Amino acid sequence: MDYQRIAGADVAARLATHGAVLIEGAKAVGKTTTGLALCASHVRLDRDAAARAAANADPRLVLDGPPPRLIDEYQLVPGIWEAVRGEIDERRAKGLFMLTGSATPDPDTTSHGGAGRIARYTMRTLSQFERGRATGSTSLASLLDGAAPAPDAARTSVRETVETLVIGGWPGHADLDVASAMDANADYLDTIVHVDLPRTDGVRRDPQSLMRFVRGYARNVATNASLTRIASHGERSLAPNTRTDYVRALGRLFLVEDQGAWAPRLRSRVRLSATPKRHLTDPSLAIAALGATPERLLSSEIEWTGFLFESLVVHDLRVLAGPQRAQVRYYQDNKGLEVDAIVEHRDGRWLGVEVKLGVSHVDAAAANLIAMRDKLDTEVRAACSALLVVVADSPTYVRKDGVVVTSLASLGP
Repeated sequence: MDYQRIAGADVAARLATHGAVLIEGAKAVGKTTTGLALCASHVRLDRDAAARAAANADPRLVLDGPPPRLIDEYQLVPGIWEAVRGEIDERRAKGLFMLTGSATPDPDTTSHGGAGRIARYTMRTLSQFERGRATGSTSLASLLDGAAPAPDAARTSVRETVETLVIGGWPGHADLDVASAMDANADYLDTIVHVDLPRTDGVRRDPQSLMRFVRGYARNVATNASLTRIASHGERSLAPNTRTDYVRALGRLFLVEDQGAWAPRLRSRVRLSATPKRHLTDPSLAIAALGATPERLLSSEIEWTGFLFESLVVHDLRVLAGPQRAQVRYYQDNKGLEVDAIVEHRDGRWLGVEVKLGVSHVDAAAANLIAMRDKLDTEVRAACSALLVVVADSPTYVRKDGVVVTSLASLGP
């Protein structure tokens, strides 16, 4: 099935302002499909052995073709980045190339020379809106503009939400039944750990130890757990340098995507958290890592399901915030007040978002949002466009205190 990806318009916009766009993201999120829809010519280095051999001899040999030219999995050939950068400097034009990559190369390769020439874009798995499972009535762009959403009856039951979590947003898995998707997601994770990671940097790691670390991430999804805690669940704790290496390696394959803390100006001197919240690139991988089933997620693991749902909402907010060039962070202070997500536009406008699986917690979530807003200094408080509670099974409406309640089935760009 073809999906209308938000990334398509985002990448096209960056092509208009840069010589090239680098589309990054985990394997199988749809980078190549998106690039092929926008390019005038292409070369796929992961499939074309002859082109790969030529590029290894001279990277410039694969640059010829009508622009924009897609160079798929560019990181497989050292020197592509430098060749593209040089070509942009020589032609002095926009929209020449698209690069896609499922793994970041050595940071030294791309840390210099791309500024102003090559724009980076992170592509993620499908949001509910892209899957056709959200109406888009509660528009992130409109909320940032200060507009109240129209009433919307769209909602999903907790059981349907759990099935969505288990299946995940992988384009190739999205139409599978629950059992088949569980198998596919487990195989994906196994391939990452046993095959892709060793290929990426040539480092030999203990796959069992690495998988235990991934399970630690899964157990602590949507929390700001320390790496020590993540690596210490019932197992001998990993050495600090090993933990750091694992996070860096998983990050290079876009398997983890942590959520940074927001640091606004406050009216008081409370201390703000700096530790990021932990997320895998798609919540379905957390479920696959621990072998959870829908039945467990609806019963004995229902508390963890709440964290998985929060991770899903953060994921979708990141996708939907792309056209606004907005960042998704979270708020937590040393007084115990936490807000699950802050969507901040680059001009300073922001939304506060609390995520609750069940409607019984909406009052507490709204109180949290208002308490957080009241702690901010006058200028930051004035930049607040909306306060939002996202639940699974609720229609969209505006409370008397001004807080918007909506469903993930209503969120759109």
